[in-house]
Amino acid sequence: MATRKTKKENISTRSGYVAIIGRPNVGKSTLLNSFLGKKLSITSRKPQTTRHRILGVKTTGQSQLIFVDTPGLHINENKPMNKYLNKSALSVLSEVDCVLWLLDATQWNENDEWVAQKLTHCKAEILLVINKIDKLERADDVIPLVEAMSKKLPNLVIIPVSAKKQFNLNRLQQLIEERLTQGPFYFGEDQVTDRPEVFVAAEFIREKVVRFLGDELPYATMVSIKQFKRDGKLLRIEAIIWVEKDSQKGIVIGRNGEMLKKIGQKSRLAMEKYFGQKIFLQTWVKVKDHWTEDEDLLREALT
Repeated sequence: MATRKTKKENISTRSGYVAIIGRPNVGKSTLLNSFLGKKLSITSRKPQTTRHRILGVKTTGQSQLIFVDTPGLHINENKPMNKYLNKSALSVLSEVDCVLWLLDATQWNENDEWVAQKLTHCKAEILLVINKIDKLERADDVIPLVEAMSKKLPNLVIIPVSAKKQFNLNRLQQLIEERLTQGPFYFGEDQVTDRPEVFVAAEFIREKVVRFLGDELPYATMVSIKQFKRDGKLLRIEAIIWVEKDSQKGIVIGRNGEMLKKIGQKSRLAMEKYFGQKIFLQTWVKVKDHWTEDEDLLREALT
Protein backbone atom coordinates (compact mmCIF):
# COMPACT_ATOMS: atom_id res chain seq x y z
CA MET A 1 0.00 0.00 0.00
CA ALA A 2 1.38 3.39 -0.96
CA THR A 3 1.46 5.93 1.82
CA ARG A 4 1.99 9.62 2.02
CA LYS A 5 3.60 11.10 5.12
CA THR A 6 2.18 14.05 7.01
CA LYS A 7 3.29 15.69 10.21
CA LYS A 8 0.85 13.56 12.20
CA GLU A 9 0.77 10.13 10.62
CA ASN A 10 0.98 8.05 7.46
CA ILE A 11 -2.20 8.24 5.43
CA SER A 12 -2.93 5.93 2.51
CA THR A 13 -3.86 7.93 -0.56
CA ARG A 14 -5.77 7.29 -3.76
CA SER A 15 -5.43 9.05 -7.09
CA GLY A 16 -6.45 8.59 -10.68
CA TYR A 17 -7.53 10.13 -13.98
CA VAL A 18 -11.23 10.56 -14.71
CA ALA A 19 -12.44 11.34 -18.24
CA ILE A 20 -15.62 13.38 -18.72
CA ILE A 21 -17.16 12.19 -21.99
CA GLY A 22 -20.38 12.94 -23.86
CA ARG A 23 -21.98 14.65 -26.81
CA PRO A 24 -21.97 18.47 -27.03
CA ASN A 25 -23.97 20.49 -24.50
CA VAL A 26 -24.55 17.83 -21.85
CA GLY A 27 -22.71 19.87 -19.18
CA LYS A 28 -19.21 18.38 -19.13
CA SER A 29 -17.40 21.65 -18.51
CA THR A 30 -19.98 22.75 -15.94
CA LEU A 31 -19.44 19.48 -14.07
CA LEU A 32 -15.68 20.01 -14.02
CA ASN A 33 -16.03 23.58 -12.76
CA SER A 34 -18.50 22.48 -10.07
CA PHE A 35 -16.13 19.81 -8.80
CA LEU A 36 -13.23 22.28 -8.69
CA GLY A 37 -15.25 25.03 -7.05
CA LYS A 38 -13.94 27.56 -9.58
CA LYS A 39 -14.18 28.28 -13.27
CA LEU A 40 -11.47 26.56 -15.32
CA SER A 41 -13.20 25.12 -18.38
CA ILE A 42 -15.14 27.68 -20.43
CA THR A 43 -18.85 27.21 -21.04
CA SER A 44 -21.56 28.44 -23.39
CA ARG A 45 -24.75 27.18 -25.01
CA LYS A 46 -22.94 26.76 -28.32
CA PRO A 47 -21.85 23.23 -29.30
CA GLN A 48 -18.12 22.50 -29.26
CA THR A 49 -17.21 25.41 -27.01
CA THR A 50 -14.64 23.07 -25.46
CA ARG A 51 -11.87 22.43 -28.00
CA HIS A 52 -9.12 21.14 -25.73
CA ARG A 53 -8.69 18.38 -23.23
CA ILE A 54 -8.80 20.38 -20.02
CA LEU A 55 -7.23 18.79 -16.96
CA GLY A 56 -8.63 19.82 -13.57
CA VAL A 57 -7.25 18.55 -10.25
CA LYS A 58 -9.30 18.18 -7.07
CA THR A 59 -7.45 17.10 -3.94
CA THR A 60 -9.47 16.37 -0.82
CA GLY A 61 -7.90 14.64 2.16
CA GLN A 62 -6.75 11.22 1.00
CA SER A 63 -7.94 11.42 -2.62
CA GLN A 64 -6.78 13.25 -5.73
CA LEU A 65 -9.22 13.22 -8.64
CA ILE A 66 -7.70 14.32 -11.94
CA PHE A 67 -10.56 15.19 -14.27
CA VAL A 68 -10.09 15.41 -18.03
CA ASP A 69 -12.78 17.53 -19.70
CA THR A 70 -13.09 16.68 -23.39
CA PRO A 71 -14.66 18.18 -26.52
CA GLY A 72 -18.20 17.05 -27.28
CA LEU A 73 -18.43 13.87 -29.35
CA HIS A 74 -20.65 13.93 -32.43
CA ILE A 75 -21.40 11.93 -35.56
CA ASN A 76 -20.63 14.67 -38.07
CA GLU A 77 -16.95 14.41 -39.05
CA ASN A 78 -17.13 16.08 -42.46
CA LYS A 79 -14.99 19.02 -41.35
CA PRO A 80 -11.33 18.76 -40.25
CA MET A 81 -12.08 20.46 -36.92
CA ASN A 82 -14.92 18.05 -36.08
CA LYS A 83 -12.75 15.06 -36.88
CA TYR A 84 -9.86 16.46 -34.84
CA LEU A 85 -12.08 17.14 -31.80
CA ASN A 86 -13.55 13.63 -31.88
CA LYS A 87 -10.09 12.10 -32.09
CA SER A 88 -8.88 14.24 -29.18
CA ALA A 89 -11.81 13.22 -26.97
CA LEU A 90 -11.72 9.48 -27.77
CA SER A 91 -7.95 9.20 -27.29
CA VAL A 92 -8.47 9.91 -23.58
CA LEU A 93 -10.30 6.62 -23.02
CA SER A 94 -7.13 4.54 -23.07
CA GLU A 95 -5.37 6.83 -20.60
CA VAL A 96 -7.79 7.07 -17.66
CA ASP A 97 -8.87 5.00 -14.67
CA CYS A 98 -12.55 5.92 -14.80
CA VAL A 99 -14.98 7.45 -17.31
CA LEU A 100 -17.93 9.70 -16.56
CA TRP A 101 -20.33 9.39 -19.48
CA LEU A 102 -22.72 12.34 -19.33
CA LEU A 103 -26.27 12.35 -20.68
CA ASP A 104 -28.79 15.19 -20.72
CA ALA A 105 -31.79 14.14 -18.60
CA THR A 106 -34.14 15.95 -20.98
CA GLN A 107 -33.22 14.13 -24.17
CA TRP A 108 -31.43 11.23 -25.85
CA ASN A 109 -30.36 11.66 -29.48
CA GLU A 110 -28.31 10.02 -32.21
CA ASN A 111 -25.08 11.54 -30.92
CA ASP A 112 -25.64 9.81 -27.57
CA GLU A 113 -26.14 6.54 -29.43
CA TRP A 114 -22.91 7.15 -31.34
CA VAL A 115 -21.03 7.83 -28.08
CA ALA A 116 -22.44 4.60 -26.61
CA GLN A 117 -20.99 2.66 -29.51
CA LYS A 118 -17.60 4.31 -29.10
CA LEU A 119 -17.55 3.34 -25.41
CA THR A 120 -18.18 -0.32 -26.14
CA HIS A 121 -14.50 -1.24 -26.10
CA CYS A 122 -13.49 1.10 -23.27
CA LYS A 123 -11.50 -0.83 -20.65
CA ALA A 124 -11.87 1.77 -17.91
CA GLU A 125 -14.92 1.53 -15.65
CA ILE A 126 -17.77 3.76 -16.79
CA LEU A 127 -20.17 5.68 -14.56
CA LEU A 128 -23.26 6.86 -16.43
CA VAL A 129 -24.08 10.36 -15.18
CA ILE A 130 -27.52 11.70 -16.08
CA ASN A 131 -27.10 15.47 -15.82
CA LYS A 132 -29.50 18.44 -15.80
CA ILE A 133 -32.18 16.77 -13.72
CA ASP A 134 -32.95 20.25 -12.38
CA LYS A 135 -34.58 20.93 -15.76
CA LEU A 136 -37.17 18.21 -15.25
CA GLU A 137 -40.61 19.20 -13.96
CA ARG A 138 -40.48 16.42 -11.36
CA ALA A 139 -37.53 14.45 -10.01
CA ASP A 140 -39.36 11.21 -10.86
CA ASP A 141 -39.30 12.17 -14.54
CA VAL A 142 -35.74 10.84 -14.73
CA ILE A 143 -36.89 7.28 -13.94
CA PRO A 144 -37.85 6.27 -17.53
CA LEU A 145 -34.40 7.25 -18.81
CA VAL A 146 -32.69 5.39 -15.95
CA GLU A 147 -34.79 2.28 -16.65
CA ALA A 148 -34.12 2.49 -20.39
CA MET A 149 -30.38 2.82 -19.87
CA SER A 150 -30.37 0.00 -17.32
CA LYS A 151 -31.84 -2.31 -19.96
CA LYS A 152 -29.55 -0.99 -22.67
CA LEU A 153 -26.38 -1.20 -20.56
CA PRO A 154 -27.19 -3.41 -17.55
CA ASN A 155 -23.72 -3.39 -15.98
CA LEU A 156 -23.33 0.38 -15.68
CA VAL A 157 -23.68 2.31 -12.44
CA ILE A 158 -26.16 5.13 -13.15
CA ILE A 159 -26.37 8.31 -11.09
CA PRO A 160 -28.59 11.38 -11.70
CA VAL A 161 -27.05 14.78 -10.92
CA SER A 162 -27.30 18.49 -11.57
CA ALA A 163 -23.85 19.89 -12.21
CA LYS A 164 -25.23 23.44 -12.29
CA LYS A 165 -27.07 23.09 -8.97
CA GLN A 166 -24.37 20.76 -7.53
CA PHE A 167 -27.02 18.17 -6.70
CA ASN A 168 -25.71 14.65 -5.89
CA LEU A 169 -22.10 15.56 -6.70
CA ASN A 170 -20.91 14.34 -3.29
CA ARG A 171 -22.33 10.92 -4.07
CA LEU A 172 -20.75 10.97 -7.53
CA GLN A 173 -17.39 11.90 -6.03
CA GLN A 174 -17.69 9.02 -3.57
CA LEU A 175 -18.34 6.59 -6.45
CA ILE A 176 -15.29 7.92 -8.30
CA GLU A 177 -13.04 7.67 -5.25
CA GLU A 178 -14.02 4.04 -4.76
CA ARG A 179 -12.63 3.33 -8.22
CA LEU A 180 -9.29 5.10 -7.80
CA THR A 181 -6.12 3.12 -7.17
CA GLN A 182 -4.01 3.45 -4.06
CA GLY A 183 -0.87 5.44 -4.66
CA PRO A 184 0.78 8.86 -4.26
CA PHE A 185 -0.68 12.09 -5.63
CA TYR A 186 0.40 13.13 -9.12
CA PHE A 187 0.08 16.87 -8.45
CA GLY A 188 0.63 19.27 -5.57
CA GLU A 189 -2.34 19.66 -3.25
CA ASP A 190 -2.87 23.31 -4.28
CA GLN A 191 -2.56 22.70 -8.03
CA VAL A 192 -5.78 23.02 -10.02
CA THR A 193 -4.60 22.30 -13.58
CA ASP A 194 -1.52 21.48 -15.63
CA ARG A 195 -2.38 24.18 -18.16
CA PRO A 196 -0.24 27.36 -18.12
CA GLU A 197 -1.82 30.66 -17.13
CA VAL A 198 -1.59 32.02 -20.67
CA PHE A 199 -3.82 29.17 -21.86
CA VAL A 200 -6.45 30.00 -19.23
CA ALA A 201 -6.34 33.69 -20.23
CA ALA A 202 -6.83 32.86 -23.92
CA GLU A 203 -9.75 30.55 -23.14
CA PHE A 204 -11.56 33.20 -21.10
CA ILE A 205 -11.37 35.58 -24.07
CA ARG A 206 -12.54 32.90 -26.51
CA GLU A 207 -15.47 32.11 -24.21
CA LYS A 208 -16.74 35.68 -24.47
CA VAL A 209 -16.36 35.66 -28.25
CA VAL A 210 -18.39 32.44 -28.44
CA ARG A 211 -21.06 33.70 -26.06
CA PHE A 212 -21.56 37.04 -27.80
CA LEU A 213 -20.95 35.99 -31.41
CA GLY A 214 -21.51 32.24 -31.52
CA ASP A 215 -24.27 32.49 -34.16
CA GLU A 216 -22.16 34.62 -36.50
CA LEU A 217 -18.79 32.94 -35.85
CA PRO A 218 -19.48 29.40 -34.56
CA TYR A 219 -15.99 27.96 -35.11
CA ALA A 220 -14.02 30.68 -36.87
CA THR A 221 -12.07 32.18 -33.97
CA MET A 222 -9.02 31.35 -31.94
CA VAL A 223 -7.09 33.45 -29.41
CA SER A 224 -3.35 33.77 -28.85
CA ILE A 225 -1.61 35.62 -26.01
CA LYS A 226 1.27 37.87 -27.05
CA GLN A 227 2.13 39.29 -23.63
CA PHE A 228 1.52 37.94 -20.14
CA LYS A 229 3.54 39.96 -17.67
CA ARG A 230 3.14 40.78 -14.01
CA ASP A 231 4.05 44.37 -13.18
CA GLY A 232 3.84 44.67 -9.41
CA LYS A 233 0.20 44.06 -8.46
CA LEU A 234 -0.94 44.46 -12.07
CA LEU A 235 -1.08 41.67 -14.65
CA ARG A 236 -0.64 42.96 -18.21
CA ILE A 237 -2.10 40.81 -20.98
CA GLU A 238 -2.07 41.42 -24.73
CA ALA A 239 -4.16 39.10 -26.88
CA ILE A 240 -5.01 38.57 -30.54
CA ILE A 241 -8.40 37.26 -31.64
CA TRP A 242 -7.93 35.45 -34.95
CA VAL A 243 -10.71 35.10 -37.51
CA GLU A 244 -10.90 33.65 -41.03
CA LYS A 245 -12.21 36.59 -43.06
CA ASP A 246 -12.13 40.39 -43.14
CA SER A 247 -15.92 40.45 -42.76
CA GLN A 248 -15.59 38.46 -39.52
CA LYS A 249 -13.06 40.95 -38.23
CA GLY A 250 -15.68 43.68 -38.52
CA ILE A 251 -18.19 41.56 -36.62
CA VAL A 252 -15.80 41.03 -33.69
CA ILE A 253 -14.84 44.71 -33.54
CA GLY A 254 -18.43 45.87 -33.89
CA ARG A 255 -19.81 49.32 -34.54
CA ASN A 256 -17.42 51.93 -33.17
CA GLY A 257 -15.48 49.12 -31.51
CA GLU A 258 -18.31 48.37 -29.06
CA MET A 259 -18.28 44.56 -29.42
CA LEU A 260 -14.52 44.26 -28.94
CA LYS A 261 -14.80 46.56 -25.92
CA LYS A 262 -17.54 44.34 -24.45
CA ILE A 263 -15.51 41.18 -25.04
CA GLY A 264 -12.49 42.79 -23.38
CA GLN A 265 -14.41 44.02 -20.34
CA LYS A 266 -16.11 40.69 -19.64
CA SER A 267 -12.89 38.76 -20.23
CA ARG A 268 -10.97 41.01 -17.85
CA LEU A 269 -13.52 40.52 -15.07
CA ALA A 270 -13.39 36.73 -15.48
CA MET A 271 -9.59 36.75 -15.40
CA GLU A 272 -9.44 38.97 -12.34
CA LYS A 273 -11.66 36.51 -10.49
CA TYR A 274 -9.52 33.55 -11.56
CA PHE A 275 -6.07 35.10 -11.07
CA GLY A 276 -7.02 37.13 -8.00
CA GLN A 277 -5.45 40.40 -9.14
CA LYS A 278 -6.04 43.49 -11.25
CA ILE A 279 -5.57 43.01 -14.98
CA PHE A 280 -4.80 45.41 -17.82
CA LEU A 281 -6.04 43.73 -21.00
CA GLN A 282 -5.50 44.81 -24.60
CA THR A 283 -7.05 42.93 -27.51
CA TRP A 284 -6.64 43.08 -31.29
CA VAL A 285 -8.44 41.29 -34.11
CA LYS A 286 -6.50 39.81 -37.03
CA VAL A 287 -7.31 37.63 -40.03
CA LYS A 288 -5.77 34.21 -40.73
CA ASP A 289 -7.42 32.82 -43.87
CA HIS A 290 -9.28 29.50 -43.56
CA TRP A 291 -7.40 28.35 -40.48
CA THR A 292 -10.18 25.89 -39.54
CA GLU A 293 -9.43 23.88 -42.70
CA ASP A 294 -5.66 23.78 -42.17
CA GLU A 295 -4.41 20.72 -40.23
CA ASP A 296 -1.29 22.51 -38.95
CA LEU A 297 -3.21 25.55 -37.76
CA LEU A 298 -5.82 23.33 -36.15
CA ARG A 299 -3.10 21.52 -34.25
CA GLU A 300 -1.75 24.88 -33.07
CA ALA A 301 -5.20 26.04 -31.95
CA LEU A 302 -6.44 22.83 -30.35
CA THR A 303 -3.44 21.49 -28.42
